[in-house]
Amino acid sequence: MAIAGGVLSLVGVGAHGDTIVLKNGRRIVAMNVREVGDKVKYETSAGELSLPKSIVDHIEKDGAVPGMGGSSGAATLAMTPPSVAPSGAGSEVESGAVHDGAIDRSYIAKLENAARGGDPRANASAALAHHAAAQFELSRGDLEHALADERTAVTYAPDDATVLMNVAYLHLRRSEFKQSLDYLERARRTSPNNADIAKLAGWAYYGMNKLEQAVAEWKRALALRPDAEVQAALEKAQRDEQEEESYKENESSHFTLRYNGTAEPALAREVLRTLEAHFSAISSELNFTPPNSIGVVLYTQQAYEDITRAPRWASALNDGRIRVPVQGLTGVTPELSRVLKHELTHSFVAQKTRTHAPTWLQEGLAQWMEGKRSGDNSAALAEMFQDGRAPSLDSLEGSWTGLPADAVGRAYAWALATIEYIVTSGGMSDIERILDRLADGASTEEATREVLHCSYEDLMQSTAEYLRKSYAH
Repeated sequence: MAIAGGVLSLVGVGAHGDTIVLKNGRRIVAMNVREVGDKVKYETSAGELSLPKSIVDHIEKDGAVPGMGGSSGAATLAMTPPSVAPSGAGSEVESGAVHDGAIDRSYIAKLENAARGGDPRANASAALAHHAAAQFELSRGDLEHALADERTAVTYAPDDATVLMNVAYLHLRRSEFKQSLDYLERARRTSPNNADIAKLAGWAYYGMNKLEQAVAEWKRALALRPDAEVQAALEKAQRDEQEEESYKENESSHFTLRYNGTAEPALAREVLRTLEAHFSAISSELNFTPPNSIGVVLYTQQAYEDITRAPRWASALNDGRIRVPVQGLTGVTPELSRVLKHELTHSFVAQKTRTHAPTWLQEGLAQWMEGKRSGDNSAALAEMFQDGRAPSLDSLEGSWTGLPADAVGRAYAWALATIEYIVTSGGMSDIERILDRLADGASTEEATREVLHCSYEDLMQSTAEYLRKSYAH
């Protein structure tokens, strides 16, 4: 089941420091991660927490960046939250707000009542309590409630730069770049020489496809404080900036397109028209319109290879921007249209789920949207499942970039078959609901169990049965 030219999604943001990678693909950033008996213990601002070792895939220590191997795609660069506690409060408040593996809302309510008198110290305590609750929720992958608590912290400490930065960071994690910049601008008025503000602002501008502003912010951050994460991000952005210095730019309602000056202007215009048509179709299917403009870059083949450093089997790449080699083309061919729709699906899914979708769901849905179906692969896939040789959905949640070509082919085929089964049995509304659960912070298996009422193993069994019945000769 070889594939001819895959496409690759790298949408998302990595993590720095000790990172616990769960078998369901979820990542927990923490300090002092260690294995104790059958538990993995770790520290957060909420105190020491633990997980059963049985649900942990592996632990990345001291700044390891997951994902792309030799590639330097933007999605694999790290972005950590500010770590300094809000001023004027202590660990007693943090331990009172979060203890015994839960948030103590009664304790937080008492601090809020005390803050109503206007005492600055009481306000600082209430802000820190909500900040501690947000950090606990973030450690559990619950971005929605973490953002709600951090925003509440701002109401008690409206000029605290760290609280403002943490709200900005959470908006970044949700791919809400403009909202993030609003909070960063407020933080900068209070703390104009804070390196973390410049660091996060660089990420926001990069997410908005504003390379010049991103480079300027990251240079400012490095001038204020050495930072390996910022250095890696800056080098990546500067490579893009240098390559695209002579590029021309076109815009449409939902896209900003840059292309090599030697390319045909008519091709660029036709690519934008094709993308807008695909945008309307995918938006209708997923009942979702991405709020952020989507960046697209058209390369020569050599520039594509030099800039993306993508695996040879990847004929295009989406790392937050859609990157496609178009050398020799004067118009949009059916193959290019297919690739554009595939990559655009990745952008939709990334923005809808706030970059929480696993690889198998991303790639399966992108193939379905571009028009692929299981067809000739069906018998081999069903037999593979029957013989116990099929890759588990757990194993297909993370990066595929280190897989050999034959394994990549099987991964793409199983991803497509799984999405095909879900859509044909329950409709695109089931996919939409799974994506919504992922956006709320659920793991993929939790989301599929809640929507489809089955486990991963059951889903694979049903997929194999669907293949046998639907493609029987």
